[in-house]
Amino acid sequence: MTVSAGLIYVVAQQNYRLNANDPQIQLAEDFAAQLTAGRTVDSINTSASIDMAKSLSLFIFVYDDAGKFVAGSGKLNGQYPVIPVGVLDYAKKVGENRITWQPQTDVRVALVVVRYEGSHSGYVAVGRSLREVEQRVSVLGWQVLGAWLASLVGLFVLIAGSEILISRRSVQ
Repeated sequence: MTVSAGLIYVVAQQNYRLNANDPQIQLAEDFAAQLTAGRTVDSINTSASIDMAKSLSLFIFVYDDAGKFVAGSGKLNGQYPVIPVGVLDYAKKVGENRITWQPQTDVRVALVVVRYEGSHSGYVAVGRSLREVEQRVSVLGWQVLGAWLASLVGLFVLIAGSEILISRRSVQ
């Protein structure tokens, strides 16, 4: 029962987390394709200022080929946070990078980085807060724990009941 409960938790948790990337994948790939086709970074709407610590909205960052910040919409404490260099390096090698990024203690983000090539090359990074996903995972943990405990109690009652029946039959 313990192994089954653990397996259920891990599979469901991974499903929640991996599905959290879906909107970012779509947007990052679309913007990268547009930039590869010749669209300019200036034509992408990055004028919105999204507070990454409070908002569940998607945000975007665009970096040049050297990894220098070009434009973006997500801010922390009024400034654009710095993505670790290794994140862009990996995207350069394989074309894409999907990570969980924690730019500060109380902010965790599902971030997808896609490389684009064209007249100018660089990276499009799209992210969003994992706050809701992590709340769901927490509820899932409590649900699995409750079901596991209920199963243990049920098993104990079943075993105890069987022992009582067996002992009564042996007395007769």
